[in-house]
Amino acid sequence: MSKKIVVITGSPRKSGNSFAMTEAFITAAEAKGHTVTRFDTSDMDMGFCHACNTCYSTGEACTFGGDFNKMAPAILEADGVVFSMPVYWYSIPAQIKGAIDKLYTFMVGGKGIAGKDCAIITCCEEADPAVMDGVRVPLERTAALCKWNMVGEVCVPGVLNEGDIEKTDGCAQAAALADKF
Repeated sequence: MSKKIVVITGSPRKSGNSFAMTEAFITAAEAKGHTVTRFDTSDMDMGFCHACNTCYSTGEACTFGGDFNKMAPAILEADGVVFSMPVYWYSIPAQIKGAIDKLYTFMVGGKGIAGKDCAIITCCEEADPAVMDGVRVPLERTAALCKWNMVGEVCVPGVLNEGDIEKTDGCAQAAALADKF
């Protein structure tokens, strides 16, 4: 069964390790007949959540404007959402954090988003996999709050320089993640 999947990335490095895994996932998902819509937050004007609770009061997700209003309809229509990013200082990169925070608009706006599949693709410089907990745990909790089904996580430690991912099975893991949708 073909699904609509939204992929949200949080790295400015177009030839970086998380991007390589993202590409592997997208290629595999499209080969399975899924429709993938990608949003690279480092190229977007995402802004941040102002906690104004006026979400959808103007007809758009965020009353402060910005590119989240382009992303929100795709998320609403999606069957699944994949978050892909490197770890920045043991946490979620700022480039994508605004988009994650603005998922709040769906709660305030009374938009039904429950039941979507969700997955994480992440990597980090250090060899200790626990370093990725700063990405993994908040996104697991976000999925639980949204009532999304966490279908998989690709967490690859020990990659820093562009191309390091090729020394791992990270791209193969990301491609295999498409089987979970």
